[in-house]
Amino acid sequence: YNTLLATHYYMDHTDVSVCIDNEAAYTICKGSLDVQKPSYRDLNALIGQVSSSLTASMRFGGALNVDIAEFQTNLVPYPRIHHILASYAPLSARKNEKYDNFSVTDLTSNAFKRQSMLVKCQPEMGAYMSCCLMFRGDIVPRDVNQAVAHMKNQKTVRFV
Repeated sequence: YNTLLATHYYMDHTDVSVCIDNEAAYTICKGSLDVQKPSYRDLNALIGQVSSSLTASMRFGGALNVDIAEFQTNLVPYPRIHHILASYAPLSARKNEKYDNFSVTDLTSNAFKRQSMLVKCQPEMGAYMSCCLMFRGDIVPRDVNQAVAHMKNQKTVRFV
């Protein structure tokens, strides 16, 4: 309840807010990560991984790095609409990690799926006002642009 009670205060005193829902994190742990009975340690590990990935570009070098100020500039259309919906892909159990091989298109598609969202919602029912795709590893911008174009052509994701 503390989060609910503090929401009005945060509307005027934060620039960017990343939303994470315990129920969605619990569902990800059970469904995608193969944790039969997720504990708070499992939920915190998932949330920590997402937080670490969001801030990785501030800690490691790279050509296309962003910082928190750029999240606000590029993702927040109006000051009071500063709640960011986070998703994470790929999500797979550790026992499957060495066998999974995802293309940039697969990763992009998975990032927009309900099962990858850290808030329990129906993303296919709404439209995105903005989007930031952050990749790690040996990925070139051309592949990302092709993946986004593929998503737009398939009309699986709606943008305002």
